[in-house]
Amino acid sequence: MPETATEDQNTDAPLMVTVSGCRGITGVSFTPLTISRYCAAWAADVRAHQKTDRPTIVVGRDGRAGGSVLQRMAESALNSAGCDTIGLGTAMTPTVGLMVRELGADAGLVLTASHNPAEWNGLKPITELGAAPTSQRVSRLLEGFHNHPPAWSAWDRLGTHTEHSGATALHVRRVLDAIARVCDPVAIRRRGFKVLADSVNASGVEGCRELLHALGCDLTHINSDDSGLFPHPPEPTREHLKDLAVLMADSGADIAFAQDTDADRLAILGPGGVYIGEEYTLVLCVMSLLESMGDKAKGAVLCANLSTSRMIDDVAARYGATVLRTPVGEANVSSAMGAEGAVLGGEGNGGVIWPDVVMIRDSLGSMALVLALLARTGRTLDDLVADVPAYTILKTKAPITEALRSDAPALLKAEFEGASVDEQDGVRLDFETDSGRGWLHARPSNTEPIYRLIAEAPNEHEAGAIIQRAQKSLGTP
Repeated sequence: MPETATEDQNTDAPLMVTVSGCRGITGVSFTPLTISRYCAAWAADVRAHQKTDRPTIVVGRDGRAGGSVLQRMAESALNSAGCDTIGLGTAMTPTVGLMVRELGADAGLVLTASHNPAEWNGLKPITELGAAPTSQRVSRLLEGFHNHPPAWSAWDRLGTHTEHSGATALHVRRVLDAIARVCDPVAIRRRGFKVLADSVNASGVEGCRELLHALGCDLTHINSDDSGLFPHPPEPTREHLKDLAVLMADSGADIAFAQDTDADRLAILGPGGVYIGEEYTLVLCVMSLLESMGDKAKGAVLCANLSTSRMIDDVAARYGATVLRTPVGEANVSSAMGAEGAVLGGEGNGGVIWPDVVMIRDSLGSMALVLALLARTGRTLDDLVADVPAYTILKTKAPITEALRSDAPALLKAEFEGASVDEQDGVRLDFETDSGRGWLHARPSNTEPIYRLIAEAPNEHEAGAIIQRAQKSLGTP
C-alpha cells in the first residue's frame, strides 16, 4: 500500500500513512489532530471488527524523548472514542503484541516511529491476534481516517484508563519458555557468552538486559538508559554502529546485538567488531530453529519478503524446508505465516517473527535463537556465518514521483528482459549473473517518501552493476 497524504502533510515534513502505520515529524505533521483522528479511526475499526461497543486497547511507546506526552494524547483520544485503555508505558512493540493476547484485549497501539530519527513519532496498530493488521484491514482503517469524521463518545460512555506493570518480565519468560524447546537454557548459561548490546536508549533496554542475564551472559550494555535520547541514528546499520564495532574489537566479546527503538529489529556484530548485519539475523535464526527440529524440519514453511536475501532459501534447502515470499511489510509476512502455518518468518531488516513467542518481529526472540545456535553447535559466530553462501546486497533510493511509481515496473522488465518477474510489491526480477543468481527489487517505500532499489548478487561488482542498470533505465541518480 503506497503512502498517502493528509492535510497535515507538507514537502518538508511528510505524514506517512501506510500499511505500516502512521508516522510524521512531531509538532509539524504528527500533531494532536493527527493523533486524535487516527486513534478515533482505529477505535471505530476495532469496534466493528471485534463486534463490541467498548473495546479494550493496550498502548505502549518506544521510549523516544517526548513519547510520554504523545502516549497520553493517544490514550485520551481512545478513551474519548469510547475505548478502555491499558497503558504499558515504555514497551517494545512485540511486548505490546504479546500483552494484547495475554490480557485478552481487543487491539493494541504503539507510539513509535521505529528507525526514523528523533524528531519523528508515529502510531502502529496491533490486532487482537497480537500481530500487525492485514493490508485489507489497514485499507478500511485508512478509509475511515481520511473520509469519516471522528466519532467521539458522550460523557457517560467515555472509556477508562489503567496502567499495567510486568509486561517486559512476561515477555522474557515467554522467550525463555520457547528457547527451552530449541536448546537447554542450561547449555547456553554454561557457555557464559560475553555479549555487547546497544539498545539506543529506547524500549529494548529492560528486556535485553533481563533476557541476557537470564541466559547467563556476561553483558556489557551501552546506550541503556531511559532518556530516550538517541546516541546515534537509531536504524541499526553498519554506518550507525561504528562505536559499537570499536568496543567489540577491543572487548574480545563473542557477539554484539543492536536493537532499534521499538526493539522489533536486531543487527549482529561478530568478534573483532565485524558487522554481520541485519540480513544474517533471520538466516541465523532459521538455522537455529530448523537444526533443532530434526526430521520435522522437512517440509517446514518459512516466510520472507521479496527484499530479503536468498541466503534464507539456501539454508532452508539444507533442511528440506521451503520459503514463501511475500510483499514487504510485517503484516504481509505475518499474514502469510498464519495462513501457511510457518514455523518462522521475517524480513532482511533484522526483523524475525517467531510464532512460539509472538506474531510480531521480536529482537528478544532473535537474540535467544542465535545464542541457542552457538550453544547447540559449539561453533563460533564467524564459522557459522562462513558456512552460509555469501552474497552482496546493495540498497539505494530516490525521491518518489508518480511517474516513477507507475512506470518503473515496465521500464525494469524491459531492461532485464528474460528475468523471472514477481509483481506482488513493485517488481522483483530474478536472473542469472556471470557468477550465479541475482535479483533486483524496486518498490515505493511504506515508511518514507522514497523509491527503493535493492539488488543482490554473488559479489559487490555484480550487485553494483545491477543497481546502475536499474538507475539508468529509470533515470534516477
